[in-house]
Amino acid sequence: MIEHQVLGAGLGAVIGGVLALTGAGGGILAVPLLVFGLGLSMVEAAPIGLLAVGLAAAVGAVLGLRQGRVRYRAALLIAVIGIVCAPLGLVLAHRLPNGPLALVFSVVLVYACLRIWRKAKRELAGESACAQRQIMPCVLNPLQGRLRWTLPCARALALTGAVSGVLSGLLGVGGGFVIIPALNRYTNLDMKSIVATSLAVIALVSAGSVVSASLGGVMHWQVGAPFAAGAVLGLLAARPLAAKLAGPRLQQLFALVGIAAAVSLAAKVLLG
Repeated sequence: MIEHQVLGAGLGAVIGGVLALTGAGGGILAVPLLVFGLGLSMVEAAPIGLLAVGLAAAVGAVLGLRQGRVRYRAALLIAVIGIVCAPLGLVLAHRLPNGPLALVFSVVLVYACLRIWRKAKRELAGESACAQRQIMPCVLNPLQGRLRWTLPCARALALTGAVSGVLSGLLGVGGGFVIIPALNRYTNLDMKSIVATSLAVIALVSAGSVVSASLGGVMHWQVGAPFAAGAVLGLLAARPLAAKLAGPRLQQLFALVGIAAAVSLAAKVLLG
């Protein structure tokens, strides 16, 4: 058991390092790493992965709050809806067999990695990180610097929260690959504010999902606590390197690793 916990802490440190270098989206690798490294099922790995992702996102969210970049009202609305919907994903996860659940995760992982690859490609080409915006129900009031709250805006943010919450409970992912594109499409926030707001949502929704998993008796703290501790230590250790190593090329490398992990996970299910 001690060897298992030490291995879990080591794997957590790897995820923490990846999170420091690539951002909170790197936490999507936590689940396949737990599945392959510790032999956990998808249902067992999901809340442990969320614990690490939530801690990393919380660090980024606190920094964003201090810099005034987090749109806390929008973050709270998305997070509250996400927390309410996360138990639905958790129920679905327990009803789906491990094989189909792993295949669904593989598809989501490939989708997330392709988005990361395309974003990095745009950066290398000197294009804006923000996609072309056409529909923006949530826009900033130039006089107050706050979002104008309208029914279409609240509806768009609530839908974003519902999708990220279900995915959080179902697959153990923070949902940044859903939240960031949604905020990019539905608001006129700059990318730094979008990322900071997304991190705040991920931290809150992840915390809610971890609590739900704990109350449901499916959170294995013997593995989760060392894994989370390792992730925090890895994150802190790798942060000084982030300024030197982080960039679009590293994002593309991460995307390739993520796609390889998704293919390996799917192959494990399909080939037995």
